[in-house]
Amino acid sequence: MQKKASPFFYVFLIVFVFVVMFPFLWMLISSIKPATELFGDKAFTPYTSHPTMENYKSVFFDHPFLRYLWNSTVVSTITTVYAVTVASFAAYAIARLQFKGKTFILGIVLSVSMFPQIATITPIYIFLKNLGLTNSYLGLIIPYSTFTLPLSIWILVTFFRKIPLDLEEAAKIDGATLMQTFWKVIMPLAVPGIFTTAILVFIAAWNEFFFALTINTDDKYKTVPIGIAMFQGQFTIPWGEIAAATVVVSVPLVIMVLIFQRRIVSGLTSGSVKE
Repeated sequence: MQKKASPFFYVFLIVFVFVVMFPFLWMLISSIKPATELFGDKAFTPYTSHPTMENYKSVFFDHPFLRYLWNSTVVSTITTVYAVTVASFAAYAIARLQFKGKTFILGIVLSVSMFPQIATITPIYIFLKNLGLTNSYLGLIIPYSTFTLPLSIWILVTFFRKIPLDLEEAAKIDGATLMQTFWKVIMPLAVPGIFTTAILVFIAAWNEFFFALTINTDDKYKTVPIGIAMFQGQFTIPWGEIAAATVVVSVPLVIMVLIFQRRIVSGLTSGSVKE
């Protein structure tokens, strides 16, 4: 018989959700406040007596914000597809195949993900500059692989190790090749893990700032984080517009997580429990 949760649990849960959601709620309120209420006595009031959509109108009509959204969508989507596809093969080889240096390769993958971006930006920028890839989508996709690939490999290795080895042995007995086993047996079972990995990679690429700031300086190729950072002028910072843009940028991620929440939870739990 399951024990009933105590009232203190629900109180703690409500407080926890409020604390987690507070920054987003504050941004939402700030985005509909007029400029006169963002400062002074009403700056810290959790409501507004004169809600306005001027900040949202300014974001889309005074700035090329739709272009920033398109750039982030293209770069994040291609990065996710590329990283998850390459990581699937690499993770399967590490999880299932026996070869020398497997532990060393895993260590290299982990060490690459630990490098701070400031330590790698100079050689990456020079490399992309010599190839003429600055101010381009590919100029961001390539450096984004330095942190999305290690993340994808580490997560997917866990999921592939979770899949029973007996299934692969049965496929081998039936005459399936290694690639047939991978595509027809392993991949369908790894879908929850792949979905989880893809969403985490997409969010990481969507929110990346430093590479995008350094490599793409042309307005035509700036992503959303850079576009929002460029809202400020020489003497003023339009906090209302920044809050509105932040809300707009967060909405696609929230919708995506809500749509795929079952697959995310399924992927996380299946990768964390070993039978």
